[in-house]
Amino acid sequence: MTSSHVPATAPVEPIGVAVIGAGYWGPNLVRNFQSSSAFRLRWLCDLDVDRAKRVLGGYSTVQTTAELDEVLADDQVQAVAIATPAGTHLPVSLAALRAGKHVLVEKPLAASRAEGRQLVEEADKRGLTLMCDHTYCYTPAVLRIRELLHAGELGDVHFFDSVRINLGLVQRDIDVLWDLAPHDLSILDFVLPPGVRPVAVAAHGADGIGAGRACVAYLTLQLSTGAIAHIHVNWLSPVKVRTTIVGGSKRTLVWDDLNPSQRLSIFDRGVDVAAPDEIGDELRRDMLISYRSGDMVAPALTEREALRTMVEEYARAIRTGTPALTDGRAGLRVLGILEAASRSLANGGTMVQFNEEEV
Repeated sequence: MTSSHVPATAPVEPIGVAVIGAGYWGPNLVRNFQSSSAFRLRWLCDLDVDRAKRVLGGYSTVQTTAELDEVLADDQVQAVAIATPAGTHLPVSLAALRAGKHVLVEKPLAASRAEGRQLVEEADKRGLTLMCDHTYCYTPAVLRIRELLHAGELGDVHFFDSVRINLGLVQRDIDVLWDLAPHDLSILDFVLPPGVRPVAVAAHGADGIGAGRACVAYLTLQLSTGAIAHIHVNWLSPVKVRTTIVGGSKRTLVWDDLNPSQRLSIFDRGVDVAAPDEIGDELRRDMLISYRSGDMVAPALTEREALRTMVEEYARAIRTGTPALTDGRAGLRVLGILEAASRSLANGGTMVQFNEEEV
């Protein structure tokens, strides 16, 4: 008598990964890659090898080096995560892609849209994953906001208003737009429903302390549906505020990132307009406006570190060969808006239009 059995599935080998950069953000990446079963951290590369060793601790078997070429020559490294200054993203990422490695790179994707396009084209040509670590997009709150907007739970988007202010570190080489706005722009890009996109941006800024660059800035974006998005970023505020309000035709959502007990609130309150089916401009004054005051719901969110979810998404994209939720093109769209905003800022806040390929 013979017995048949289903052969055991071969275990999936962890993806060999190297972290490039052991400064401010690199240790966070190291910690999350080390705790992920999908990856095996093999290298930590930094110009300051002693700093890299301190990050890893005295008992780590992860190798350290100051030489990027040494990491890229290792066939057991299939992927890299780059946490170096933005000005180095192009050469480091290009070197990794040309060595056949998948690439995760910190925000912004590159120092300019032209550089970012080089990375996207190189990754496409080689069939490799290029992912931008827009960390906030992987927070439980933003993932839920995306889910609600894509499902139409808020209705048509009427406005998006975001405030990101605190007494922050004035950067030496970039203004507050390039420092803080990438977070909000990446979130906007991530949560907007399909078919809704920015079509123009105007930016106003001020340098009240003589830093030589804008320390306070306001962005106004026109969306393709006629809706509006507004973003306030500020290094000079004595109070820290992290709030986003998304107003829809059905409901309005408030995200307060500094309120762990109630990060999201959804209000069934708003303005309704009753009018004939066919209406001309001359009849708009006859429309009936009513105010809706319904319940407020605070959805339960499971607290989870955003970087852990991001690392899992990186593994998924590599294994399936499909784009990550925040792929290179998402990073490119954010760069396009930042560059347009900088042009607007330099021209006194004039509205700058986007063409289709920029967003």
